[in-house]
Amino acid sequence: MTAPLVFDRSLVRRRLARALRSGYADFLLERAVADLDERLAPVLRTFPQALDLGTPTPAAAALLRSTGRAGHVLRVAPVPETGSVLGDEERLPVVAGHFDLAVSLLALQGVNDLPGALVQIRRALKPDGLFLGALLGGATLTELRQAFTQAEAELEGGVSPRVAPFADVRDLGGLLQRAGFALPVADSEIVRVRYGDPFALMRDLRQMGLTNALVHRRKTPLRRATLMRAAALYAERFADPDGRLPATFEIVWLTGWAPHESQQKPLRPGSAKMRLADALGVKERPAGDAPKG
Repeated sequence: MTAPLVFDRSLVRRRLARALRSGYADFLLERAVADLDERLAPVLRTFPQALDLGTPTPAAAALLRSTGRAGHVLRVAPVPETGSVLGDEERLPVVAGHFDLAVSLLALQGVNDLPGALVQIRRALKPDGLFLGALLGGATLTELRQAFTQAEAELEGGVSPRVAPFADVRDLGGLLQRAGFALPVADSEIVRVRYGDPFALMRDLRQMGLTNALVHRRKTPLRRATLMRAAALYAERFADPDGRLPATFEIVWLTGWAPHESQQKPLRPGSAKMRLADALGVKERPAGDAPKG
């Protein structure tokens, strides 16, 4: 079975290229790079071969090189870039079992076949290799989505897809497991950015290359009346007491290891050597009994 086409991948790349030419808005990416540094800090090893997959700018690769965490870093860039390999997150142009570390920041939320991309990343890793990825999660731009949904329902009698669907953190954790990663972990962080008006948020989205690239997006221009009504609804429903408007970004972090015999494994059922009641120092009661009091 082939994955459904949700995103126009060619348009995604063109939008990102335009944003990079005109001045990329890097505040979310800077935060993700700083978080990557923190998440790598407890890992007491260096990575001779590292892969940076699809991160919008070379910032993650630069961090790995400058901190000495990686010996050689291969960057697979989404758009042409000096010193990098041009590639697609859904079709990795790399040798299987080659990398000790793979990272991808704020890129994988825009692929059509995320399970397939994760499988390819796992195959690219050596046994006991580490994957760290950050992508936008389900709560991202919830305010903007709600404002446009209501405005279109009021003025146009229907709703068109304008904000990309983002995966839930629980689903993403399951995808890591399905892709064959050992010790999979998915966690998320909510980042709220405040704006003077919704148009400032829309400008930032444009400067991150995150404007609408859905395959089934409406091809006709957005009506001015709908845009202004969405802006008004955004302010009415979500404004802070000082009048500024919050925009939610959920950053989901995925962590997984390529399987290796040295890794911890769950115990087999019935193999425990101590009862839980003894470990907790409490008296064991038959199932269904409630304590008297």
